[in-house]
Order: sequence, then structure tokens, then C-alpha cells
Amino acid sequence: MRIREINAMRGPNYWSVRRHKLIVMVLDLEEMEELPSNKIDGFYDRLIAMFPSMYSHRCSVGTEGGFFQRVEEGTWMGHIIEHIALELQTLAGMDVGFGRTRGYGEEGVYNVVFAYMEETVGRYTAKASVRICEALIKGEEYDMSEDIQTMRELREAERLGPSTGSIVEEAIKRDIPWMRLNKYSLCQLGYGANQKRIQATVTSETSNIGVDLAGDKEDTKYLLEQAEVPVPKGEIIRRESSLEDSCKYVGFPLVIKPIDGNHGRGITVDIQNYDEALVAFREAKKVSNSVIIEKFITGEDYRLLVINHVLVAAAKRTPAHVIGDGKSTIQELVDEVNSDPRRGYGHEEVLTMITLNELTMTLIEAKGYTLDTVIAKDEMLVLKDTANLSTGGTSEDVTDMVHPANVAMVERISRIIDLDICGVDIMTSDISVPLKKTGGAVLEVNAGPGFRMHLAPSSGLPRNVAAHVIDKLFPPGTTSRIPIIAVSGTNGKTTTTRLIAHLAKMKGYKVGYTTSDGVYIQNQLLVTGDCTGPASAEFVLRDPTVDFAVLESARGGLLRAGLGFKKCDVGIVTNVAADHLGLKGIHTVEQLAKVKGVIPETVFPDGYAILNADDDLVYGMRKSLDCNVALFSMDENSPHIKAMQKLDGLSAIYENGYITICRGEWKMRIIKAVNVPLTYGGRAKFMIQNVLPAALAAYVKGFTLNDIKTGLESFIPSASQTPGRLNLFEFHDFSILLDYAHNPAGMRALKQFTDNLDASKKVGIIAGIGDRRVEDNNEMGSIAAEMFDEIIIRQDKRLRGKTEEELITMLDDGIKMKDPKIKTTIIPSEKDAILHAVKTAEKDSLIVLCSDVVPDALELVKKLKEEEAKRLY
Repeated sequence: MRIREINAMRGPNYWSVRRHKLIVMVLDLEEMEELPSNKIDGFYDRLIAMFPSMYSHRCSVGTEGGFFQRVEEGTWMGHIIEHIALELQTLAGMDVGFGRTRGYGEEGVYNVVFAYMEETVGRYTAKASVRICEALIKGEEYDMSEDIQTMRELREAERLGPSTGSIVEEAIKRDIPWMRLNKYSLCQLGYGANQKRIQATVTSETSNIGVDLAGDKEDTKYLLEQAEVPVPKGEIIRRESSLEDSCKYVGFPLVIKPIDGNHGRGITVDIQNYDEALVAFREAKKVSNSVIIEKFITGEDYRLLVINHVLVAAAKRTPAHVIGDGKSTIQELVDEVNSDPRRGYGHEEVLTMITLNELTMTLIEAKGYTLDTVIAKDEMLVLKDTANLSTGGTSEDVTDMVHPANVAMVERISRIIDLDICGVDIMTSDISVPLKKTGGAVLEVNAGPGFRMHLAPSSGLPRNVAAHVIDKLFPPGTTSRIPIIAVSGTNGKTTTTRLIAHLAKMKGYKVGYTTSDGVYIQNQLLVTGDCTGPASAEFVLRDPTVDFAVLESARGGLLRAGLGFKKCDVGIVTNVAADHLGLKGIHTVEQLAKVKGVIPETVFPDGYAILNADDDLVYGMRKSLDCNVALFSMDENSPHIKAMQKLDGLSAIYENGYITICRGEWKMRIIKAVNVPLTYGGRAKFMIQNVLPAALAAYVKGFTLNDIKTGLESFIPSASQTPGRLNLFEFHDFSILLDYAHNPAGMRALKQFTDNLDASKKVGIIAGIGDRRVEDNNEMGSIAAEMFDEIIIRQDKRLRGKTEEELITMLDDGIKMKDPKIKTTIIPSEKDAILHAVKTAEKDSLIVLCSDVVPDALELVKKLKEEEAKRLY
């Protein structure tokens, strides 16, 4: 078996609009296509022996054991690999349940689709599942424990930490979109101008001064002392020579810690003599140049969490430890503690396993013990010198026990240090008594405090502290989103996108939009190339200056990774025609329509799907939608439009020469099509078809009819405004029309326009396209033979899997099918083809250039225009 490719879906996609995180593996079974599971001796028994827990897989049978029944009866390896991938992730602690296997459209080739939690784990799982299946087929031994451990490590390396993850999960519950901005914990909540950012538990609203203060323990302590907050006696030293005097001044027992450390690094507690102090000082110096020598306050270790200057949670923390039973060794006691199902690797469970590192061994040896020592019954042996959960510590929720005086104190501290989110560490014998009575003290104030101990304490009530963060970032009455209009279809997407962006800009919005020629932020081209995929959409939605997004969304990006957004306000489908068939497992126009149909399926329930009523495949999309539907049509008598009008629905039509919006049967005429520059005096019918959904999109977003009319009048087709879309250049003796027509439907629309243009002779420069079927290129040639008096066949820069000769032959065959006598010249270079056409142009002739690399062609034509101007003027 051979893996052809592995793609990771990250947003709504062809396979599922609601399940965004899917691996799609294209798997060629090769000779195994002829060998389903019931034809392989011993396969069924080996599978059950390796994965007994797979009994819970119901499969299409619908009952437990259903999948095993399918295997026994005989099923194909792609289906089995899907289930191995799901079970393997479950065994690694990632319980995912969605999967399906479907034919790719080629004999023996399948799309194996399954859910994942972390992308790197999903990709690894795909490969591991194939390896395991091959071992089962051959009857070879296979140790999957290595795969499971690798998957756990990959997950820990990739996934968000528990604090960041909890904030993101709370945002998702509130339908706030989010994006991860780096491979660590920097995340964006919301879109565009309404975004907020978090990095762990530091937010975009957190004071930089506050973070600096919290990181400088000397300054923090000074400010707290000045504010009469009880803090331990201590001082800051930088040289080892000062240590002895400092120890005498503060007095044992001591705690020594780096001045700018965090997460317990370099901290040593309960130091009883100078020798211990010297070792501790040197450890602290590894972390910070300045070191705090501080009185060790005895009592319980508490962390009080303050968000938006309000106490939201408190926890009592206990360092990793074991309690003797009088029979077991220290190692056995640690193993017993680690067997607790609540403990896991890294952050996978509510508690972390205790690791026996150098620090642990030092603490054990300080007691005169070894790992083989049996400690007395009920003796508590501390294994770490800090109470962090990440090192195996435990926490107990005590929020409801905190004395009001202590509540007021920590809320005041958050304002003194100026932190919107902070963790205040307190040492005291009883948190339910004011600190001044217990002799306790505030040890530290932490910026970016961990939430894990509050979200899932070892005992006590879990606290949804992340909710308080979201409440602060997005208070009632604010929004996290910006308007998103998504445009899909076979032809007309780019022009429709540009027109909507223009209308929004005229309305005063700061618009970001994506097209097949680049990404634009407020009309500035920032990225060039085909930018119709999810990465480009995210580029716009990340930009903090954008308050309105128009996103062209093409087939390729949808199949490669899904959409770059989860929901949109308006989803437009212009049309569906045969294009790119035979690629990525899409072989029919019905399948292509399903791909394009993802866009309207992502529209909010109160938003609008705007569909072409003249295209049955597009019109049919309305049946699966959970949102408002509006239609557009070039025929006001369309039965689909009439039906919509009877339902008092919304539509846009071309009637009596007008661009008209209808609410029910009431007509609201916007402008005559001949007065819309984009339509070239009404001659470019397909441009009118692009105007209709754009006008309708603006209307449903609250634009007035006059707003829309003004925008349509001011949108001038040109090389800068609509590059590669009906760009007409008038030379002295001839004209050049440059267009992006790249499929039969696009060519027919272009023909309809050029048929209305007067010219002594029409010359077409066309090219075959490598990722189209033979019949598509044949048809392009035949349409060209109907359009032009003379044809020049050039070649695309990107051959896309075909040879130059093959593509030229396909076009030439199509031309000869329609008109074997038409003059045809083959000039592979686009530049040479244009120069030849210009050099041989007859007076009043029209040269039509169908270009795939629009910027290069435009640059050459503009240069020719400038050269002519110099000669003539």
C-alpha cells in the first residue's frame, strides 16, 4: 500500500462542515484492493488480539462489535486503517470518533478520513496506522507502544497549555473565533479590528509595567512594603561575598530565589545553615544575576487568583510527596502515586506524574534516604521544593474559605502592581484568618499565573476562571467579529469579490479582501499570487486594521485544508461549471458543487446565502442550509425567482435593463446596467451576473440603495481595479482585450461579450491548461474557433502535469473539430505571441488575450501602449 498524500483540514471542509479537524489521507491499496480482510488468513484474529478495545467500534452495523463483524465478513484495508487511526489516538489519550473511507475515483485508491486533536499527531497516526495494518497483513510482530508514546509527546509539544487552552475553550463556547499566532501560546481571539490577544494568561490589555514589576521581585516587594502589605523580611544580593552577612541579617530558616525567576526555577526553601545557603545561592545565580535572601515563612502555600481586580479563585498547594505505609520503599510509593488515573504525562490529565530528577534525589538524600528506603507509616516525604502542579504537586480549592480581609488585600495588590490577571502567593497557617493575625506573608505576585490548579483541583470545587478572562476582554455589548462575506463559484468570483470590497470601502469600512491575484488590505496589495485559500483568509482576519472582510474561496484551498474561517455573514455561490475535474478526487460537477456548497453552509443562521437561481446545482444548495436564502437571476420570470417572491423572500434580478432588488414582489430599482461601467454599456452580460450578487450582499449588510448605486457607478473596470477581467486597451489601429477566461464556461461568457464588439478581424491568443481534462481543452479550442478569425496557440508557464506538445495538440484538435480551415499559429512564449499579434494586427482589429499569469501580460501590454504613445505624441 502507498500513501499518496496527507492533508489536514483545519476548518469547514468537503467532508464535514461541523467537524473541522480532519486528516484526509489518499491511500492507494495497490495489490491489496484484491484482498479484503476475509481473504487474509489470520488477519481477523490478529486484529482482535492487537486491538481488543476496538470492540466498542459500532461501524455501520450500529452495535458494539459491529466493526469486528465487518472485518470478519470482509472489508477493505482503507476502512480498517481508518479504524486503527481512531483507536490508536484513543489509546494515546486523544478520544476521537469520526471517520469515513470513500473512493477517490480511481481503482483501488481511497480517501481515508479521520478526526484528530493535534495536527502533528494526526499526520503521524496516518502513517503509523498503515504500518500497523501492513504488519497485521504479514503476521509480523509490531510494538505500538512506541507509536503511542511518540503521539503523546507530539501532543504535549504542539497543544496549548491548560491555561491558554481553557481561555480558548471558553471563547469557543461563546462563539468567539480564535487563531493561534505562533507555535507557542500566543493566540488571537476575535477577528480584525475587534480582536484581542492572549499569551498564556497575559492579555493584550495587561499592563507592560505590571508585568515588569511582577518579574522584578525587588520592586514588587518594595511597593508592597510601602503599601503596608505583609511581606517576608529579606534583601537582594548579587555577590557570594555578601551571602553570609545577609543570612545573619535575615536569620534562618531562609528561602533563596532568583529575582526574576518563575515557575519555581532556582528556588530553594527551608534553608537551615550557611552551607545549604551557599548551594542555594549558586542555583539561583544560574537563573538571575540578583538573588533574594528572604525569611522562610512556615505555614501552608496558597495561590490566590485575581482577574480584573476581583478574587476569582484560591487554592492550597502541596508539593509532590509520598506518605509512608511502613512497608513500601520510596520508589514503590512514587509508583503507586503515579498509578493514580488522574496523573498523566505533561498536561494530559488533571495531575502530572512525579518524576525523580536530580532535585528529588537531593531532597531524599538530605533525609539520609535512598529510593530503596522504607519510610515510617504516615511519614510525609516531600519530593520537590515547590508546589507547582507541573512537577507533580497537588491543589485544593479554598476559594470559599478566604477571609474578607485577605480578599480585599489581594484585590488591592492587583491594583498596586497594576495587573489585570495576577496570582498572589501567600504563606500562612490559615487562609480564613487575616494575614496580620497569623503572621503570614505575601511571597510573590505573578503575571501570567497558571490556571490549572483552579480548573481541576485535586480536591474541592473546580473554578471556571477562564470565563472571567473572556468577560473582561469582551464585556457585554461588544463584539469579537467583523462582517465576513465569502464568495465561491467557478467563474466570476474575483470580480464579485472586488466589487463588494469597493462597495464596502465606499461605505467607509476598512476592507481586507482576498482574490486569485493577491491579498489586499485597504486597497494595498500586500501578497501576490493566487490567494483564495485558508492561509490568505487568515491573513486578512489577523489584520488589526480591517473591519470588513471579503474572501474569495476557491476549490483548491477547500480541498487542501478547508476554510480559513468557521462562520460568515454572507456566502455567495456565483455558478458551478466543469473546471478542475479529475483533481483531488473531484471527478463530476456534482462533486464540485458539494465543494462550493461548503461556503453557504458556513453562514450564520441570521445571515444570508446568496445563490444563483439560474444554475440548478447552485439553486439546489438551499436544501441543506440553516440560514436565510436570497437568489439572483438574469431572468425576472425565472420560476425559482417567482417562488421566492411568493414567499416574500429577497432576490436580485436583471429586468428591463435595470439592476433590481426585490423584497417579495416589490421591486427596488438601483441603476440601469448600461450605466454600470463594469458591464461595458450592458454588453458584458456575465458582468451583470456578477453585479447582482454583489448588490444583494451589500443590501443584506445594511447598505442603502443609494450607497449601492454610487458604488456601482464608481467601480471602473481597469488593469488596476479588475486586473485580467475584461481589460480593454485601445491602440491607434487595433485593440487588445485581456481576460482570465480559463475554462469552457468562462470562454463562452467571453464569446458572448466579444460577439457584441465590432472589429475588422478578431485574433485569439489561447493556451491549454495542464490540470484540465482532455475534453475540457478540446472544448476550449472549439469555442475559440467560433470566436476568432485567427488563433495563436501559446503555452502556460505552468504545465501542471502535461507536456507542452500534449496541450497544444488538445487545443488544436478542438479547433479542427469546429473549423479545420481556420488559420492557427503556434508560438509557445506568451510574450512572443503577443508581440506577433501586435506586429501583424490589421487596422481596426481586436486581439483577445486569454492569460493565466495576468501581471506579466498586463505589464507587457502597458509597455506597448506607452511605446505607441511616445511614437505618436
